Amino acid sequence: MPQKITLDALNRLSTEAFIEAGKNPIVVILDDVRSMNNVGSVFRSGDAFLIEKLYLCGITPTPPHREIRKTALGAEESVAWEYCEDILELVQGLKQEGYTIASVEQTDSGVFLNEFTPAFNQKIAIVLGNEVDGVSQAVVDASDIILEIPQQGTKHSLNISVAAGIVIYDIWAKLQAQK
Repeated sequence: MPQKITLDALNRLSTEAFIEAGKNPIVVILDDVRSMNNVGSVFRSGDAFLIEKLYLCGITPTPPHREIRKTALGAEESVAWEYCEDILELVQGLKQEGYTIASVEQTDSGVFLNEFTPAFNQKIAIVLGNEVDGVSQAVVDASDIILEIPQQGTKHSLNISVAAGIVIYDIWAKLQAQK
């Protein structure tokens, strides 16, 4: 019968070891995300998959805050993050650094996530948008690719932290398979 693994047996990295560890070529950008719980959850997903950095833009709340910590569970201390007021300036800067800007949105010309394969060791900046309005049209226009999570139900809408977890994991897994 399977036995659950204790926390001690998981051999988790310390915060210091995480900071020093080699990261996956993934950054995440939150575009005017309002919910501190969503922000905290994205920190945790970023920690789980060793992302390089999390960018918090516009009205997106920043640490330190107990509501972010409630869902981040300390990941806001391990995952590198930066606040950027102007997301378009950030996007242009990341493009100059060689990142592919991949906005997660529903458009008339997006690519389903399951049909997207990153190039070997491709540097990707995943943009996730506001809980109501999504990724701003200006950022969609500036993106290199629009990724859509295929959905079959009636809502065709996912909570941003759920969408972040799905997309980060999918891209991480595809990059790992290339190693």
